[in-house]
Amino acid sequence: MSVLPLVFTSGWASGINAYAVVLLLGVFGATGLSDEVPESLQRPEVLVVAGVLFLCEAVADKIPYVDSAWDAVHTVIRPVSGAVVGALLAGQSGSLPDLAAGAIGGSTALASHVVKAGTRMAVNTSPEPFSNVILSLAEDLGVGGIVTFAMFHPQAAAIIAGTLLLAGLIVLYFLVSRIRRFLRRRAQRREEKRLVARTGWPPS
Repeated sequence: MSVLPLVFTSGWASGINAYAVVLLLGVFGATGLSDEVPESLQRPEVLVVAGVLFLCEAVADKIPYVDSAWDAVHTVIRPVSGAVVGALLAGQSGSLPDLAAGAIGGSTALASHVVKAGTRMAVNTSPEPFSNVILSLAEDLGVGGIVTFAMFHPQAAAIIAGTLLLAGLIVLYFLVSRIRRFLRRRAQRREEKRLVARTGWPPS
């Protein structure tokens, strides 16, 4: 059976929470629930580091503006993680070239990361903090559920991940104008603060 659906699904999930993907795959492999997981992801030190970073992300991802800063830092980390996991899965399976799997996993992770980061920027335009917590919990549960589902039903999980990715890109398209207005207002406030600090008088 081709490992392509699992590579695609893990790439989508890595763009949202790369540490959760590594942790879940490692646990599934270490417990013997799946033979698709390479030994390198099952090593205790890998599981410990992934678990600690997952907890850090679980906290940072629920704090307004901190989540966007965290996303900015992970713009490179998540696609690279998706590519590495995809290549490792392909190497374990032998049904897909490592380079192709890395490209699929990395590009899918980048696309889902863009959706996640853009959605968070739009959510941060809201003054209340609860939407961040709700969205973060939904993302965590979604990643956990789909990666687990992919272990037993990879094709169906890939279809779900693809549908969610497409829906996210469509939603992000309609949120772009809101994000732009938010960024303009924030730049204007910074400029006003700079003028006040320089002149001592608020702008007229």
